Amino acid sequence: MSGTGLLAGADGGLRCPWGLSTEDYVAYHDTEWGKPVHGDDALYERLCLEAFQSGLSWITILRRREGFRKAFAQFEIAAVAEFGPADAERLLADEGIIRNRAKIEATLANAKVLAGWQPGELDGLIWSHAPKRPGRAPRSTADVPAVTPESTALAKALKKAGIRFVGPTTAYALMQACGLVNDHLAGCVSREA
Repeated sequence: MSGTGLLAGADGGLRCPWGLSTEDYVAYHDTEWGKPVHGDDALYERLCLEAFQSGLSWITILRRREGFRKAFAQFEIAAVAEFGPADAERLLADEGIIRNRAKIEATLANAKVLAGWQPGELDGLIWSHAPKRPGRAPRSTADVPAVTPESTALAKALKKAGIRFVGPTTAYALMQACGLVNDHLAGCVSREA
């Protein structure tokens, strides 16, 4: 381990320490986390998965992501907005996802809200909260915040628009995952990739 908190992977490349803890994390860290995500359905999926992750390890969600996609119609907002009470009961029995009633109900309610938005409106709202200037590269995981003024503002804007189960910490995790901020540590192979 270097003094920056980076760890060397099997290929010798330095990575954020969490990105080497499992093979699933290596792939996610190297190919997805921190890469810009656009599109209402894609951002709805990430928003939902971050909400499901609340109180759990991200690896739990990552390993069930395909189950989530199957259960929630590939996170197509228009399709999920049509789900009714029978679908909610079906989801509560689905072992391929996290069976939390409040999170399932929020996912369905959020789709109903978003179905009434104009195309690109969710994308625009989320990306309007990206920091105006990139921050300094964190040198260790201790330098990575859990909440920022931007994530607090994003959570507030989403809640005001009727989106449920999103607070400042969940909003910041979304910002990290979708590339609004780059929290790969300084020197990480994925920082500049």
